[in-house]
Amino acid sequence: MTTLLISDLHLQPARPEVTAGFLHWLENRGRGAHALYILGDLFEAWIGDDLLDLGDADPTGNAALASRVAEALQRLSEGGTRILLMHGNRDFLLGKRFADAAGARLLPDPSVIELGGTPVLLMHGDSLCTGDKAYMAFRTQARDPRWQQQVLAMPISDRLDLARQLRERSGEANSNKAEDIMDVTPGEVVRVMHDQGVTTLIHGHTHRPAVHRLEVDGQPAQRLVLGDWQPGKGWEIAVEDGGEPELREFNF
Repeated sequence: MTTLLISDLHLQPARPEVTAGFLHWLENRGRGAHALYILGDLFEAWIGDDLLDLGDADPTGNAALASRVAEALQRLSEGGTRILLMHGNRDFLLGKRFADAAGARLLPDPSVIELGGTPVLLMHGDSLCTGDKAYMAFRTQARDPRWQQQVLAMPISDRLDLARQLRERSGEANSNKAEDIMDVTPGEVVRVMHDQGVTTLIHGHTHRPAVHRLEVDGQPAQRLVLGDWQPGKGWEIAVEDGGEPELREFNF
């Protein structure tokens, strides 16, 4: 039995090659997997589950994209694969309605699961970047249920504008930040792994795929970082029954 983990696809109408690659990956690589964990940022932006109501009336193409992805995930789920969705920093408004349409279950961030008989901590990864004070302040606001309800009460057109503005501000802000600020804080990684009682952590967000060796409570530990998907290539972590997590880059 194979468990697959992916993150940071950032699906959007402007990148149809990535969407096509993902749908092909689901039909081939995903088929027959025991479970699929999507650790955040499945979509580049998510303005609320009522986006699904727009269909072809959405001039941005996001509604049609969301429906195609939900239908593909639902087919995988009907084939027996458990699908679990974690929020990212781009699609934090993803809700139960989309999850139900996709045959998936929303997964809290963080979550500890068992892989290969070992407890493994799953996170999106943005909460580990404590050096980025401005982003951490926004993250606190964006995860506030009251703020989310205020946003979801806005007309869809206003939410689309807000999502565009947030992306633009994020791009401008990141261009002026030092590289180390946008990466995880090593001390926070150790603290979280200690608190959760694990020696393996899997996350995405930073777009810096790698396997890092470290020490937690005097024990050897590892942090596996998923990469972001680009036209023509993607990243996965695969765990075969009873085996170790393996980070893989692949072409599509």
